[in-house]
Amino acid sequence: MTRDKAAPPGIDPHIPSVARVYDFFLGGKDNFEADRKVAEHALRITPDGPAAGQANRAFLRRVIRFLVAEAGIDQFLDIGSGLPTQGNVHEVATEQNPKAQVVYVDNDPIVLTHGRALLAAEGTATVIQADVRTPQEILHHPEVRRFLDFDRPVGLLLFAILHHLGDDEDPRAVAAELIDALPSGSYVAISHFRDPGERDPEGSRKAREVERVFNESLGTGRWRTDEEILSFVDGLTLLEPGLVPLAEWRPEPDAPAPTQTDTYHTFVGLLARKP
Repeated sequence: MTRDKAAPPGIDPHIPSVARVYDFFLGGKDNFEADRKVAEHALRITPDGPAAGQANRAFLRRVIRFLVAEAGIDQFLDIGSGLPTQGNVHEVATEQNPKAQVVYVDNDPIVLTHGRALLAAEGTATVIQADVRTPQEILHHPEVRRFLDFDRPVGLLLFAILHHLGDDEDPRAVAAELIDALPSGSYVAISHFRDPGERDPEGSRKAREVERVFNESLGTGRWRTDEEILSFVDGLTLLEPGLVPLAEWRPEPDAPAPTQTDTYHTFVGLLARKP
């Protein structure tokens, strides 16, 4: 039996955290027994959960490379960043442009603790503790304003975060408030759990079952339809190939064909540009 190391001050290891469950799926060690129980419950329904987490990280890396190398974006606001893992946004961005700036945002205090340790020697990235539900707190945070210049295009990253907001929390309004603050020429990247609906009845059934587990264990989680997800970027220009399963968004030329498992079509992503 593996013993958990002591939790940092202010963190209750008995309450599961989305960031730490995701860390478990990615093979990380910054999680506690409560997190692993939730993850293991989800894995009984969707055994390919870890593969989905890895696909999300790979999607993130491809988006960052495109934004830096092809779109000329050199500053990023990563909301719901989660625990540091290999291939963080600032690492991928600075490979292309050493002057790229990144602000990580998460509401889990353990992310702040680990992020500060990781970034202690970095000059191009910082991390703040804030909640996506309070966009103005993020947008006017002193560290955000110190690192990012809102007179120039910004890359707004909303990876695996909006699906943790319930409908009553109006995620569309949250996204709109963040996007409204961005200058023209900015980009918004989103990954989100999808309910495929009538196109895939069995996939839809499993999506609703995993959604039930999330709502019982981790607060809120919503598997949304294509139309609901696309509504987050109303008024923006959707880049090709549009809203697609993560592995289908501009895959590397030599990438092997992905295995189309249960969650393949229920974890999707997009990139859009603000005109």
